[in-house]
Amino acid sequence: MSSPGIDEDVLIVQADSAETSLGWATLGPRRWRCTVGEGGIREDKVEGDAATPAGEYPLRRLFFRNDRLVLPRVRLPARPISEHDGWCDDPQSPTYNRLVHVPNDWSAERMWREDGLYDLVVVVGYNDDPPEGEWGSAIFLHIAREDYAATKGCVAFSQADLLELVTLIGPATRLRVLAHPAAEAATAQNAEMKLIEDFDEKDW
Repeated sequence: MSSPGIDEDVLIVQADSAETSLGWATLGPRRWRCTVGEGGIREDKVEGDAATPAGEYPLRRLFFRNDRLVLPRVRLPARPISEHDGWCDDPQSPTYNRLVHVPNDWSAERMWREDGLYDLVVVVGYNDDPPEGEWGSAIFLHIAREDYAATKGCVAFSQADLLELVTLIGPATRLRVLAHPAAEAATAQNAEMKLIEDFDEKDW
C-alpha cells in the first residue's frame, strides 16, 4: 500500500545540491541513485548546454542492446538498437530530435556505443511534439558510468537500477525533473518552519 500523497506514476528526479550532478529518482515508495547533466537542471535548456531540462514529460519508448542484456517484461514499446541507429542533434535538420539512420548528412549521436551507456535507454518526451527551435535533443534515461559522472543532459542510473525501473514505468508514467535541488528545498522549508515557530499572536 502506498503512502498518502505519493503518486505511483510520477518519476521525480531531484539533484542533491547545486554543486553536484548526483541526485535521487523516486517512484512511489522506491528510490534510486542517479546523476543528471553537467550543466545542471535548467528551465531554459538549449541544445549543447549539457543541462537536464526541468519540467514534466512523458516517457515514450525503450531501446536496448539485445546482444548485451536480456530485457525484462516492460510496458513501454521496446526495440533493439542496431549499429546504424542514431539520434539527430542538429536543430537545422528536418529530423531534429528523432531516431535516424547513420551516417547521414546531419549531425547525430550514435546509439550503438561501446561504453555501455546506451545498452538500455528510455526516451523522454522532451521537445519532440514537435521538435522546435534549439531547445535540446536526445534526453534519455540511460545507464550511468561507474562513478556516476555527470551526463550531457540525460538522467543516468546503474544498470541494475534501470533494469528494475523499466519494469515499473508505462505509457502513463511522467518524468518530473525538479529545478530546485534538495538542499535548497530543505533550506527553504527550514526557514518557513522558523517563521512559524517565531510567530506570535500579538503580531496580528
